[in-house]
Amino acid sequence: MTVRVGVIGVGTIGEDHLRRLTQVVAGAEVVAVTDVDLDRARAAAAKYDVATVHLTGQELISDPEVDAVAVCSWGPTHEEYVLASIAAGKPVFCEKPLAETPEACERMIEAEVSAGRRLVQVGFMRRYDRAYRALKDVVDAGSIGAPLIVHCVHRNPTVPGYFQSESLITDAAVHEFDILRWLLGEEITTTSVLVPKRNRHGGDLQDPVMLILEMDSGAIVDVEISMNIRYGYDIQGTVVGEDGTAALGDQDAVVVRLAGGTTSPVAADWRERFSRAYDVEFQEWIDAIAGSGVPAGPTTWDGYAAAVVANTALEALRTGTRTSVKLVEKPALYDQ
Repeated sequence: MTVRVGVIGVGTIGEDHLRRLTQVVAGAEVVAVTDVDLDRARAAAAKYDVATVHLTGQELISDPEVDAVAVCSWGPTHEEYVLASIAAGKPVFCEKPLAETPEACERMIEAEVSAGRRLVQVGFMRRYDRAYRALKDVVDAGSIGAPLIVHCVHRNPTVPGYFQSESLITDAAVHEFDILRWLLGEEITTTSVLVPKRNRHGGDLQDPVMLILEMDSGAIVDVEISMNIRYGYDIQGTVVGEDGTAALGDQDAVVVRLAGGTTSPVAADWRERFSRAYDVEFQEWIDAIAGSGVPAGPTTWDGYAAAVVANTALEALRTGTRTSVKLVEKPALYDQ
């Protein structure tokens, strides 16, 4: 079965996913695109041989030729398009964030529960990274004992000028919030944010920040977010257990020892580091839709939980206090 996909939003990540769906993923055919900039949509359609350019996202979702929808547009539009896709009974992949507020995520949960089946998958691509999957295999096997502490690092060489201090949490740390819940299989219960001396490269940006998270089990997580560290895009993670530790594997293809030193490459950006994870993410999405018709990846509940933790961390950043994470009751649909 070929899944006919419509793509809403063909900006930087949207066009990359359009390329992925047309040139990398098996079993998918992109039949329609749209973008707030219709000239950009037309150019993308011509480049990737897509038959139809729709004027709006709603028009694309209503197209009977579209089996499934990929929402890659600006964050504030996600709620509208996800709700419309659920109402149309069409599986929808939504790039993170699922929505800008927990309340918007709750409306999506209510719509999906009313529909009686899962239709939404959220774009938390780290779950598809081979290093993270290998790390989870070790944690789940129990060989290092129960996790006690987790150390996380998220470093960018630089960020655009429009980036704000809050973006370190909503755009960067949000990936850690999801991967920690998935890796440890439990919810985050409290957040605290520490503000170290500022990096001179960040201007007025509060960069870096350090988050302290507490998990349901009592495990403690520290998360370093550095957005202007210059040397490269560097993602690290180490789980300290009762009997041993496990860390993300080395992503480097080669280590060079030369002239009295050792060097190994560091990824330039998120695309280089997680390109393969994105490929796997979309292939598994298409495979699930073609098979059972139900997405198997991160759920609407996962998008909601990450949004709540992000909001809680923003409050902790503003107030300098340890702040509790408060989730609504989890619907049974997401335990299936």
